[in-house]
Amino acid sequence: MARATPILHQNNLLLTPRTRTSHSLFNSPKPPPPLSPTLTSVSLSHHRVTRVSTAPLKHAPPSPSPDFRPEISRLKSLRSTLSRSKTLTDKLRAIHADSRVKRFFTVGVSRVLNDYLKLGDYELFLLKCVVAAGQEHVLGSISESVVEGDFESAKGLLKSALYGLVEMIEKWDVEGGEGVVGGRVEEEVEGKEVGALRKLLKTLGEMERFYDCIGGIIGYQIAVLELLAQSRYEGHTINWSKHLNESKGCQLLEVHPPRVLDLSEDTEYASQAALWGIEGLPDLGEIYPLGGSADRLGLVDPHTGECLPAAMLPYCGRTLLEGLIRDLQAREFLYFKLYGKQCVTPVAIMTSSAKNNHERITSLCERLGWFGRGRSLFQFFEQPLVPAVGAEDGQWLVTRQFMPVCKPGGHGVIWKLAYDKGIFQWFYDHGRKGATVRQVSNVVAATDLTLLALAGIGLHHGKKLGFASCKRILGATEGINVLVEKKNLDGMWAYGLSCIEYTEFDKFGISEGPLSSHSLQAEFPANTNILYVDLPSAELIASRKSETSLPGMVINTKKPITYVDQFGIQHRVPGGRLECTMQNIADNFFNAHSSRRCEGVEDNLDTFIVYNERRKVTSSAKKKRRYGDKSFPQTPDGSLLDIMRNAYDLLSHCQIEIPKIEGNDKYADSGPPYLIFLHPALGPLWEVTRQKFVGGSIAEGSELQVEVAEFLWRDVQLDGSLIVVAENILGSTTMDENGDPKLQYGRRCGRCKLQNVKVLNEGIDWTSGHNMYWKHDVQRFELLKVILHGNAEFEATDVILQGNHVFEVPNGYNLKITSGNSGLDVQLNPIEEKSMDTGSWFWNYKINGTHIQLELVEL
Repeated sequence: MARATPILHQNNLLLTPRTRTSHSLFNSPKPPPPLSPTLTSVSLSHHRVTRVSTAPLKHAPPSPSPDFRPEISRLKSLRSTLSRSKTLTDKLRAIHADSRVKRFFTVGVSRVLNDYLKLGDYELFLLKCVVAAGQEHVLGSISESVVEGDFESAKGLLKSALYGLVEMIEKWDVEGGEGVVGGRVEEEVEGKEVGALRKLLKTLGEMERFYDCIGGIIGYQIAVLELLAQSRYEGHTINWSKHLNESKGCQLLEVHPPRVLDLSEDTEYASQAALWGIEGLPDLGEIYPLGGSADRLGLVDPHTGECLPAAMLPYCGRTLLEGLIRDLQAREFLYFKLYGKQCVTPVAIMTSSAKNNHERITSLCERLGWFGRGRSLFQFFEQPLVPAVGAEDGQWLVTRQFMPVCKPGGHGVIWKLAYDKGIFQWFYDHGRKGATVRQVSNVVAATDLTLLALAGIGLHHGKKLGFASCKRILGATEGINVLVEKKNLDGMWAYGLSCIEYTEFDKFGISEGPLSSHSLQAEFPANTNILYVDLPSAELIASRKSETSLPGMVINTKKPITYVDQFGIQHRVPGGRLECTMQNIADNFFNAHSSRRCEGVEDNLDTFIVYNERRKVTSSAKKKRRYGDKSFPQTPDGSLLDIMRNAYDLLSHCQIEIPKIEGNDKYADSGPPYLIFLHPALGPLWEVTRQKFVGGSIAEGSELQVEVAEFLWRDVQLDGSLIVVAENILGSTTMDENGDPKLQYGRRCGRCKLQNVKVLNEGIDWTSGHNMYWKHDVQRFELLKVILHGNAEFEATDVILQGNHVFEVPNGYNLKITSGNSGLDVQLNPIEEKSMDTGSWFWNYKINGTHIQLELVEL
């Protein structure tokens, strides 16, 4: 046997490779293939596991920096005291006993806050929590001069608007100016400082309520300091693994590459799982975490210059949010075609106030008529903003008085927030048992069958959580999925699937260097934040009054924080904020055993992973590609190339000749070789789409856009631009009893047939410097465009359509184009009354075993 290569480790924390197999996770496993001789063989029961020395490594000591331990201890003591206080009065008494609070809240300051700003007890409590947490600079600059341990009188201590008010009050008291309150005081009180203070109080109130499970504002700061303390000493001569294991209540913790269900290999099972997903659509909800600030996109409104959230990115002709709903409606349309019933999925969207995220998203939905779904099928819940802190001292960063730099607290807050806002109950009221979770920046997550198979397996097998995963690539800022093995302090062995964020790799001894076939990192699949979740299981965790309802708390200090202070000076400092990671709710779904388990432990877990080709799982438009940058990962430009690769994979299996797309480097200074945008309702399963496209060719430099679901392509040769758009892609819209527009699937759809057609025109001007290909904003010389109003139909047979043409077909009519004696024979005829709803032809969908077969029905 080949000698095992040493693996990355940290003391008792061991990372070992395991094999990935393509069999079903829920049947008896096939024997795994032989392990590579370059990897350590792992056995989880009686066989020996190769380890290396666990002696602490010697490193240079860290640079001098604050010791957070005394402050953490002080704050924990205060948190404990506050937790025992039953009433607000008791809490105020306890917080005011803190020495920092006593020094700050002098008689003058208290008079300003109580008598003139009219703050209530709860608002005073929030401000005192800020001071007790060591963040008094947020409320105003305080002189450091101390006389025998006490601060001087209020005058001279506040160098801010508060000081100005204190000074005026003292002056009025001396001069007997009580009657002046209606004059300058009101002007000062109603000024910008007070407005900023009110906004601060709103943020603090949301923080205190949301983070109540860890101690509110005080608990937030404790968590921040603990995470900063951990990161400060990572890699130095401390037994980090021992600390980790003790904090997780275990004697031993090991991380292994997990076995997954590879949908690209076990295709029959993948097809069956997708059918389970379609069948289970009435039991599913949809959850979109859209609260992130998406700073890396640098997205701004071209008219106002205001910063925009990621959901508003104009991608491929529509916003990213519209793309999510299109994908969802495509699955609902497929359900209708198979079962003849309307199924409309409730959608819960987590927003935030960052970049007016909440207002912009709700306004978009209103403007688009709630996508024909009705307002009642949407539920919004706004996540709180949290203060950003400096990495060196844990101090909140501020732009000016009362204005800390605030950002959303990560997508992991979604579970507790959903519980607090009644989202789980809302789903239950709509008869839902599970939900799929998808981030807005991932534009390929619904490609083919990945998302349906994920949900289908979760529902069919009663799983608590499922991940969609794929191969990791160099340059992508993403975490990994892992199998965790723990020996608990009670002697039980626990197993579960989890995630490690890329910001946490150092803690687990994982190198972030280049990936290779021999890299341990290459053995772990990528975490993509595409999830299936069992709603009651998630609610149980979210309802706990402990930190477990805030999974995966981290501080990412690897990205500097940029902000502008009150003098217009820009600062760029290392820092972060307390974030939670939604996928780490999986840490609560471990399965315990009395003895150590061998291979195949994943088959009986409450969690699972489906695996597929990367461009069928994840390709994100989350950061702006800078001019001249050769790097494509996670940019709109790179994700567009992946969409084109998917189009090639889809159509090249339909006997359509089409150029293959090469590596990204070839397109660093040019556009893609062609543009192909197909509405997802043409499938969304590729085996459905491929029955609508057969034969023909697409030349390099061509453009194809098909915005119609009832579509037939037979032996079409395209060299140029062809665009087919329908008003009624999936059906027609009617008004419900409340006057809201409702989309009726399959009713009065637009239709298009192309048979033995050659399309020739000059198409896109690929030399234009104004082209934005990922926006589908391009300059054209010529095109063939078909516009279908209402239930209009277009048919072209045995013709050559050359040059610039626009065929606009009115509602209720069928336009046929064939070859005539003197060129094109164009006939416009009304659709028969009996066929107005169904059309003169349609695709009939039938399930045959684990597959879907289409039959063209002509009336």
